[in-house]
Amino acid sequence: LGQEDNNMVKLEVIADSLHLLPDPIGTIAAAEQLVKEGFDVLPYCSPDAMLCKHLEDIGCATVMPLGSPIGSGQGIDATAAIKIICEQATVPVVVDAGLRTPSEAARCLEMGADAVLVNSAVAYAQDPAAMASAFKLAVQAGRLAYQARPMPMSDRAIASSPLAGLPKSSSSEKKN
Repeated sequence: LGQEDNNMVKLEVIADSLHLLPDPIGTIAAAEQLVKEGFDVLPYCSPDAMLCKHLEDIGCATVMPLGSPIGSGQGIDATAAIKIICEQATVPVVVDAGLRTPSEAARCLEMGADAVLVNSAVAYAQDPAAMASAFKLAVQAGRLAYQARPMPMSDRAIASSPLAGLPKSSSSEKKN
């Protein structure tokens, strides 16, 4: 589309002009047709792991679950779902829409997303160039954090310094 060697198409099937949420049934139908016609389809979709799996099975080149509604700046509404999508997908995962701050982009990449697509957060910032730079750094930091494999979470505190050699608590020694 505009380039002879580029057959990528971003697919957005939106039936709701108020909330701009993707139509999953329409997205699947359109993706099937576009893939049959030889396009590399990049579908904007709901953060639904099964929907993303179906889009992948159809032959989409990526899946692009929304973080939250387009232009809302609400951040990542479905963290658990996006994490599952990232864990299961064999195509790139691009979190698309709703991000407001660079830290949200970093979080997406820390969860395993391959990229984020950001427009409104940069376009509506008071300093768009600075915001774009901040997103770039956040994406780099998030990807590096994912690759570094963060420490596991624990239900309790775990001392990070050795306890050997510390004086014993005097409260246990002073029993009346």
